[in-house]
Amino acid sequence: MNENILEDLTKKLSKLPGLGPRSARRILFHLIKNKENFLKPIIHELITIDKKIVHCKSCGNIDLEEYCYICMDKNRNQDLLCVVENIPDLWALERSGIYRGNYHVLGGVLSAIDGVNPDQLNISSLEKKVKSSNKIEIILAISATLDGQTTSHYLSTLLGKYGNKVTRLAHGVPIGGELDYLDDGTIVQAFKGRTLFE
Repeated sequence: MNENILEDLTKKLSKLPGLGPRSARRILFHLIKNKENFLKPIIHELITIDKKIVHCKSCGNIDLEEYCYICMDKNRNQDLLCVVENIPDLWALERSGIYRGNYHVLGGVLSAIDGVNPDQLNISSLEKKVKSSNKIEIILAISATLDGQTTSHYLSTLLGKYGNKVTRLAHGVPIGGELDYLDDGTIVQAFKGRTLFE
């Protein structure tokens, strides 16, 4: 086997989030060592994804069908709409099992520095969904970064005018967090969002 091919593949793998060159090299050699159990099934699944994966026409999630399994589930609470930045955020909420409503994926956040404006995000289709019913609670599950806060404020102003209840996830001290290690913004949010002790 040509060593340049292995080195090239290692470089490509190392560009994936959370991987560096050493981790990429370990993964590559593990795949090669276990062709039948890992490499071939992964190749097959990646080819399937490449050919068949589509964005859900309703929420923006990805699936092999035009409407994802979440949007097709009639047992979900149709009066809740959770707005997330990206698909991994949706997956994280699903994994938690705490939420059983519908979703809307923005595809990012507003950013003056990066030149991202409302037209570049999936906001117009969100507004159309919200216009059709003023009984939906819109939950903004957007990161607490400066751009995330700007996006949340923009969306609450835009969507609130249709008479819907607009809420956002609580921010503050994480479970297991120590005050000494938290940034000032997190501490401020924790104080503003404090609740009765139960």
